[in-house]
Amino acid sequence: MYKLLFSIFFRSVPAETAHRLGFGLIRAVATVPGLGRLLRCWLVPRDPVLRVRTLGLELPGPLGLAAGFDKDAVGADALGTLGFAFVEVGTVTVQPQPGNPAPRLFRLVADRALVNRMGFNNAGSAAAAARLRARGRRRRVAVGVNIGKTKVVPENETVADYVASAKLLAAVAEYLVVNVSSPNTPGLRDLQAVEHLRPLLVGVRNALDEVSSRRVPLLVKLAPDLADKDIDAVADLALELGLDGIIATNTTSSRDGLVTDVAQVEAIGAGGVSGAPLKDRSLAVLHRLRGRVEDRLVLVAVGGIETADDAWTRIHAGATLVQAYTGFVYGGPLWPRRIHQGLARRARQAGYTSISEAIGAALPEGNEDTGSR
Repeated sequence: MYKLLFSIFFRSVPAETAHRLGFGLIRAVATVPGLGRLLRCWLVPRDPVLRVRTLGLELPGPLGLAAGFDKDAVGADALGTLGFAFVEVGTVTVQPQPGNPAPRLFRLVADRALVNRMGFNNAGSAAAAARLRARGRRRRVAVGVNIGKTKVVPENETVADYVASAKLLAAVAEYLVVNVSSPNTPGLRDLQAVEHLRPLLVGVRNALDEVSSRRVPLLVKLAPDLADKDIDAVADLALELGLDGIIATNTTSSRDGLVTDVAQVEAIGAGGVSGAPLKDRSLAVLHRLRGRVEDRLVLVAVGGIETADDAWTRIHAGATLVQAYTGFVYGGPLWPRRIHQGLARRARQAGYTSISEAIGAALPEGNEDTGSR
């Protein structure tokens, strides 16, 4: 039914408009008395084999929704109703900003991909914090928050900009992610260089510890376009600073391997590609990170996850958690349930009593290509 609806309606509507309509419908349905509870009973994973304990959280499954879908923290619990075990909201910035001019979100249907140059459009960290705080005891799903740089902030104020967001969000985020890997904010990816990343991560970690009585887990999100030596350098820095994890990966600036007509791709212009085209590179980055950090950091895999097999491959490669966005857009509202059900079947067929037992089980040992030390 969703595929039919997508082909008849959503595909003919501009991508950002379709997102707004679809997300609004999800939020509306979740608030209908009795219906939200019914959906949670049906869609939220309850199979004990799927349970994951990580980042100080008890999660009903390993699949979460990646940042970018709920930029302003307006519907995390509604998305949890669909069966996501956790939801990452954002990217949010200290100052509200409109993002880049529309159109700024595009479909590459033949590639099962999206191109976006949204530009961190959001109402600001204070607004997101207020919405998350207002959930109170009605919280239905674990929520992480992804923070980024305000576009108009000068380079010499970058650390202070991220620190301000961290302080506002520390009390309401189950975990915090420093996003230095979006291709849509000028100069942002330069922050992945260790000499820039070190003071940024130290500043955010200190800010979280200063304002929160609990230890808020801190992760960093990397681009798939980093050279292998730079991936190793960030992994080493994360270990040195005692970060909790790394998310691999964000969207790619590459257009290699796309089957969509070249003229159509060129007409779309700049932006990050998400979805199936990232599959191989994101998996390669995950392998390299796991070889480098072993089991000392939580790795969250994202990029090109469309099926339960894709998710299982990432878990076998060492990911504790997996995230998706584009796979959900193309898969529809029952997609999280299908992925979790497929993971439970694969875990049992492989003889595991929990997903956690499978993490890294198929990793090659001593393979120099994975960055193993």
